[in-house]
Amino acid sequence: MNRQAALLERLADIVGPSGIITDRPELESYSVDWRRLFPGRPSCVVRPSSSMQVAQVVQACREAGVPLVPQGGNTGLAGGAVPDASGTQIVLSLNRMTAIREVDPVGLAIEAEAGCILKVAQDAAQAAGRLLPVSLAAEGSATIGGVVAANAGGVNVLRYGMTRSLVLGLEVVLPDGSIANGLRRLRKDNAGYDWKQLFIGSEGTLGIVTAAVLRLVPRPKRAVTALLSVADPDAALRLLELAQDELGDQISAFELISRMSLDLVEKHAGLKPPIAEGEWFVLIEAASSLAGLREAAEAMLGAAFERGIALDGVIAESGAQAAQLWALREHVTESEARGGKSVKHDVSVPLPAIPHFVADAWKAVAAGVPGARANVFGHLGDGNLHYNVLVEDSHDTGTVNRIVHDIVAAYGGSISAEHGIGQYRVGELARYRPSTEMELARKIKKALDPEGLLNPGKVLSP
Repeated sequence: MNRQAALLERLADIVGPSGIITDRPELESYSVDWRRLFPGRPSCVVRPSSSMQVAQVVQACREAGVPLVPQGGNTGLAGGAVPDASGTQIVLSLNRMTAIREVDPVGLAIEAEAGCILKVAQDAAQAAGRLLPVSLAAEGSATIGGVVAANAGGVNVLRYGMTRSLVLGLEVVLPDGSIANGLRRLRKDNAGYDWKQLFIGSEGTLGIVTAAVLRLVPRPKRAVTALLSVADPDAALRLLELAQDELGDQISAFELISRMSLDLVEKHAGLKPPIAEGEWFVLIEAASSLAGLREAAEAMLGAAFERGIALDGVIAESGAQAAQLWALREHVTESEARGGKSVKHDVSVPLPAIPHFVADAWKAVAAGVPGARANVFGHLGDGNLHYNVLVEDSHDTGTVNRIVHDIVAAYGGSISAEHGIGQYRVGELARYRPSTEMELARKIKKALDPEGLLNPGKVLSP
């Protein structure tokens, strides 16, 4: 028996015959990312059903010197959860570990296994009268482990922070096959290093998240949603300042959407915005359990019109109308994909710099990429824009990336606000991060995974 066959036999003994996939057609969905930019070829897919099985799989692969690629819902946009094309890497899928272990409505916490779908966890929290505030477009297929490993963002970051802000405890299988169990629900714990922070956002390169305790919040009883048009990003920032002054931390989402985005949504998704005037739009949502929210929101919007900050707008009169307004934002990415080739940029810059960044980035793109169009949208409230460039198939992606990222760097921003590095931005990270930070990252990787067998080629170059 050769080494590969021996390893497959050992893995089958660990996870059972139903927990291992070797048939090539069945491997397809595990082999390529959501954007289909990084097709891979795993030798097999292993699907453990417990943390102990994950640990045993890691031990077996380490002893055999075979790389492992952890995978959750495979909804990432940076190719961070798929294998390479060598046929030597094994995908470790957590899609059998789906249990919600406990919902604690008094302690405001939920404990779930890594393969639990985010929407399932959200529904469990809602059933207990609480809110799990991580909210993103892929929540119907993204998993808790993937959300933690990618430090997912979404539309509620302005109010509740990134996933990192919501993680109370983690269970992680380390590259040596040991299990670090830190599933504590404490809000205050200064006993030594907060090691869980190493694994949040590490994209499975330092350890495999097998379960998490996430913070819940009281579920707001009232919500107000409005769509406004503004003249430019500068006016959108003035609107944000006004909303912060008048509504404070009741603002849960503040999204900027360009005319190009809405045109794509209307063309490819058949959704027409209820207001026509303007080149830029802002989708605002405020939520609270206190009375008077709608009156306060209406007063704020009235002030925005009186001061000339907003040009036109509509406020949702029902939950159904609010869902229709949100649908405009939620269909942007899908509609863009139907419109042809686009080079995506998930960037953040300091809030005051956003109008200048948008203008300078467009000048640079127009000069360097003839015929390109910019599709700009994103989470203005927390400084995160998706500055995507629609181009002809012949245009070089690397050139477009360099143009946009150079402007981001000039404004002291980040080339990855919420989507992660994966394999898509490995070279760009090395180019823009200071060498001292990159060396520190490599030291951490070397300390935890000296053989480099866990998700190789992601985040850090070999």
